[in-house]
Amino acid sequence: MPIFKTLIALFFAGAVFAQDREEVGLELVLLADASGSIDSEELAFQRQGYAAAMQDPLVLSAITGSLYGNIAVTYVEWATNTAVVVDWMVIDGPESAKAFADAVAAPPRQAFGRNAIGSALLEGKHLIEGNGIFAPRAVIDFSGDSIGNSYGPPIAEAREEVLAAGITINALPILRPEDGRRAGANLEREYATRIIGGPAAFMVTAEGRDTFAQAVRRKLVLEISGTVTDGYPVASCCR
Repeated sequence: MPIFKTLIALFFAGAVFAQDREEVGLELVLLADASGSIDSEELAFQRQGYAAAMQDPLVLSAITGSLYGNIAVTYVEWATNTAVVVDWMVIDGPESAKAFADAVAAPPRQAFGRNAIGSALLEGKHLIEGNGIFAPRAVIDFSGDSIGNSYGPPIAEAREEVLAAGITINALPILRPEDGRRAGANLEREYATRIIGGPAAFMVTAEGRDTFAQAVRRKLVLEISGTVTDGYPVASCCR
C-alpha cells in the first residue's frame, strides 16, 4: 500500500508540473554563428536578418495560423563559448515579434573564439530541456559558414545526443560568395550529411548578404508550419 500511495503522489505531482508549464506549438533555438569568421558588422547583419524575418507577414501568418497560435524562441550565438542573446520568448503576433526584434539587436557581442559546433548543439539541447515550456516539437536551427570543430565534443557525438532526445536539427549554411566562397564549395553537402537530422529535418541555403533575410524567412515558415517531410531534406532558397 505505501508503494501504491507513492505512485499516486508522483502521478499527481507530474500532472501539476505539466499544468504549470507554458504550452506552445514549437520550441525553437536559433543558433547563429559568432565564430572568428564572423566580424562585428556581419554579426549585426545576421541579427538584423532574424529580426526582420520574425516580423515578416509570412512568418507571423505561419505562427498565428498554427494549431497553438504561438512559438517559443531563443536566439543564441556560438563560437568557443555560447551566449544567449535573447532568452526564451513566446511569439504570438506582431507585438511579441517586434519585442523579439528589438531584443536581438540590443546586447553587445558575447561569443568569441573558434568553431565549437558540437558544444553549440549540446547547449541548444540544454536550453530546450530546461526552459519550463511544453511543445509537441523542438527544433535546433543551426547556422554557420563552415564545418570546422576545433573545440569541444565531436559533431557526430553531439548530434547523436540531440537526436536521441527527440530534437530535430535544421540548418542554414551561409555560402558567402562575395568573399570568394570562404565557406567552401561543399558546405551544403557537409551540413546535409553531418548537421541536420531528426523528424522532417531540412536546410535552407543563404547564398549571401543580399538574400540572407529571405533565406531566414523561408526557413522559419517551414519550421513553424511543419510542412517539410522526411523525403524533402533540402529546401533550395535564394540562389
